[in-house]
Amino acid sequence: MRLKLLGTGDAVGTPKIGCNCPACTDALEGGKSQRLRFSILVESDQGKILIDTSPDLRQQFLKQKLSGIDGVIWTHGHYDHYAGFGEFYRVQNKVAVYGVRETLDYIDQYVSFLKPRYHYVNFYEPFELIGLQFTLFKVSHPPVETPAGVIIQEGNTRVVVTSDTNPEIPEKSLEFMKEPDLLIADAIVPPHIHIKKHMNSEEALALAQKLNAKEVVLTHLSHLYRPHHIESMFLPLGYDGQVFEF
Repeated sequence: MRLKLLGTGDAVGTPKIGCNCPACTDALEGGKSQRLRFSILVESDQGKILIDTSPDLRQQFLKQKLSGIDGVIWTHGHYDHYAGFGEFYRVQNKVAVYGVRETLDYIDQYVSFLKPRYHYVNFYEPFELIGLQFTLFKVSHPPVETPAGVIIQEGNTRVVVTSDTNPEIPEKSLEFMKEPDLLIADAIVPPHIHIKKHMNSEEALALAQKLNAKEVVLTHLSHLYRPHHIESMFLPLGYDGQVFEF
């Protein structure tokens, strides 16, 4: 199993348009603060799956020399997590997509012209793709009613992706999330800032400790952090193109 963080930015990405803060300046100069919007590529020897389809998907595919995938898992219906699906136009037809019914039905309003093949998934019920086991679990991302995180498992190896969430994750989900080899956690802002529908870095690291995660990487990061080369000395910030192999 191999995971690549195609995009580690929040909804606006870094650099933010019109901003000259230290992180945006570093991004404009080509530093690791440069962050495309959120997508993760999951690979096995049997294929490739995307978790979410960033608005920057075309750029991510070209950068990673990808020409097609075997399916998409959507975590929720926010623009920065599905809007790039249109980049499949005239590239790959009838892509298989997976998610809870409410999420897929909402996104269908915008991507139905691409005729994706819908596969409805229930929370906490494992399903298999590309030889790996996937499980969706409910998180808390108001006002979204059914936001999902993703567990990826191969043998005894488990990766947990929180997707967008605040710390109020249901107890049932926390039970499913325990003991991951890697936790990929939403941490949109530094610890001195609190946002109602996301975790900050302090809350994300507290979650990692609670779950007894062997390793944690923070993603869905805003430009409010210090430049990556500075902040990464203190926090396990993810970066675009980062790879994890098991």
